[in-house]
Amino acid sequence: MSLNKKDQLFENLKSIAAVMVKTFGRFCEVAIHDFEHLPNSLVYVEGNVTKRIPGAPITDLVLRALRKEGNDVKDMCGYKTVTKGGRSLKSSTSFLRDNDGKVIGAFCINYDVTDYLNAASLINDFSQISNPDNGNDKETFASSLNETIESLLDRTIKVMGKQPSTMNRQEKIMLVESLELQGAFMVKGSVDYVAKVLGVTKYTVYNYLKEIRT
Repeated sequence: MSLNKKDQLFENLKSIAAVMVKTFGRFCEVAIHDFEHLPNSLVYVEGNVTKRIPGAPITDLVLRALRKEGNDVKDMCGYKTVTKGGRSLKSSTSFLRDNDGKVIGAFCINYDVTDYLNAASLINDFSQISNPDNGNDKETFASSLNETIESLLDRTIKVMGKQPSTMNRQEKIMLVESLELQGAFMVKGSVDYVAKVLGVTKYTVYNYLKEIRT
């Protein structure tokens, strides 16, 4: 790659860096490194996340990757870095090559995610639900009677671990008793629905309820 082509490449990257920072805001920084000037390889920086200025060195992580893999080094995306002030960054490095495949520099993106991590922690605390494994704590917002009763039935059947079609009489009574305790039969028409699911007549369900209540 001739000098003019290399200079043009870096000028184009500077324009891209400026657009990226304008798009993603003050938490974004783009750094361009020219490895011809190692160890002071930073030739351009847009944004001020890491507080660096041109003439700063490449990071130790990138330098280790270069020493280990040479021109076969792979781009690194979304890795964690930390500033001197303790801010957490999400970083990516794309290596620049000439026409012969030789690595000549790097285009690096650093995004400060500290405030996002704090917000995520707050959201996680706020969204915690007490007794998440307790089925009785779940609430279903139904739009019809069948949805309400179906939800109660599904929950009870899951707890019992057996489908109504395979239940014996005593097990069906236990299911009806559980529904009774959950208030299912306070809703008009629920007896007919439960009877259908259990494969019995509504009079049988009434008999179950009579037996339970007495």
